[in-house]
Amino acid sequence: MNPATTTGFWQLTVIMVVIASWLLYRYVAPSGWREWSRAGLVQAFIIALYAEMYGFPLTIYLLSGFLGFDIPWLHQSGHLWATLLGWGALGAMIEMVVGYAFVFFGISVLIEGWREVYQASREGRMASERLYGVVRHPQYTGIFLAIFGQLIHWPTIPTLVLFPAIIWAYHRLAKREEAQMVNRFGEVYLDYRRHVPMFFPRRGEWRRLLDATRPQTVGDETILSKNSG
Repeated sequence: MNPATTTGFWQLTVIMVVIASWLLYRYVAPSGWREWSRAGLVQAFIIALYAEMYGFPLTIYLLSGFLGFDIPWLHQSGHLWATLLGWGALGAMIEMVVGYAFVFFGISVLIEGWREVYQASREGRMASERLYGVVRHPQYTGIFLAIFGQLIHWPTIPTLVLFPAIIWAYHRLAKREEAQMVNRFGEVYLDYRRHVPMFFPRRGEWRRLLDATRPQTVGDETILSKNSG
């Protein structure tokens, strides 16, 4: 398989969609139709991304056919930032490395957040440390970071449109979940909400978020909440 001409490989598209979808539903398991609708937006992002990456390059077709950009119909042209700005192969490589750094960081936040939620289902206590001491909804933060990384690595018109819709949808879901937490924990959660941002760490606390993705030992478990995002 020549990486410069990897288009039309729908079998590979299906494989990548299945793997990415498994990660999504394994670590952000929807419990109601509202959560399924949010996950559906992320699912649409995944399908749109890999359908263009390995199937049909719709964005390149639109940019070159209707907007007049001179973009070769090659797999490597999918690194659109490097292609449109003329950064060449080195720029495409840097774009890919930076993008995947965000992707893997986001997946790490997502998985570790899920581990804390799983522990919460056994203990039923409110999260206030580790990931939950940096942001109130680390699993959603992980989704945003992973998607942002893919937009750096392999931007497409459909995924660029879906990204703000996904943030909006999960913001609404997080607000509903927080209302439930207030009903459950009262002033304790209100005080926690006043001191911890919703999705993105305060300036200087990104390193703390990164450190918190490291798995915690059994003897030093986090206080968690069953319903936290």
